[in-house]
Amino acid sequence: MKSRPLVLTTPCSERKGAEFSDRSLSLSDRYPRAIVAAGGIPWVLPCLPSENMVTEAVRRCDGVMLTGGDDVQPKLYANHLPPKLRRTVGPADPARDLSELRLIRELFRQRKPLLAICRGQQMLNVALGGALIVDIARQVPGALDHSRLDRKDKIVHKVALTPGSILNKITGKLTLGVNSSHHQAVGRLAGRLRVTAISPDGVVEGLELAEPAARLLPWLVAVQFHPERLFEKHDVFLELFRSFTLACKPKRKGSI
Repeated sequence: MKSRPLVLTTPCSERKGAEFSDRSLSLSDRYPRAIVAAGGIPWVLPCLPSENMVTEAVRRCDGVMLTGGDDVQPKLYANHLPPKLRRTVGPADPARDLSELRLIRELFRQRKPLLAICRGQQMLNVALGGALIVDIARQVPGALDHSRLDRKDKIVHKVALTPGSILNKITGKLTLGVNSSHHQAVGRLAGRLRVTAISPDGVVEGLELAEPAARLLPWLVAVQFHPERLFEKHDVFLELFRSFTLACKPKRKGSI
């Protein structure tokens, strides 16, 4: 019997947890439920800035999932922000940012599959040298309302998919209805990436590796929306997770 792939999953951290009111990990159970439903085993990575731990964790896992959460520190992609934009940035988690930067670097070195969701897409773009739109409402003329926190598990707008992209092949569609729970987005695109999904107002909704960088990893899809909140009602999003876990073929035996 084949082993279920082990998917290293990034959480948020909270200043005050439920048990002892100290710093704690936080992760919506929608993410691990989606991985389990797709045939994988989720493994939550602590937000610790330990390079050795990240290296070993990537070695033992079969793939990596970057999840949503807090805004990325502006200093990682912008030298200066006008005060009006800076005030729109939510509290950052420097330890998580550092851990994920190291994680992205390491998964490229070890060549593991990657699924990046919402903040995960933004972090991937920053890690590879890109920049972000700090606040869509202030910086994108005629923008849709992308911060639909009142409809987190509902379809709120459509995105256009690039023909021949992984998303296009998985869904069999050129347009896809998605949810939307963000106020930031990909701005200047990192050189290794290409846009594979876009909303009607021009906001980037999906990324994959561009040629020849596509040969660096066995599988990479980044999305700005939240498929983990849609997969139980819409099979097309479960197929995204299945494609990911299928790409995460175990290369080792034994437990972690």
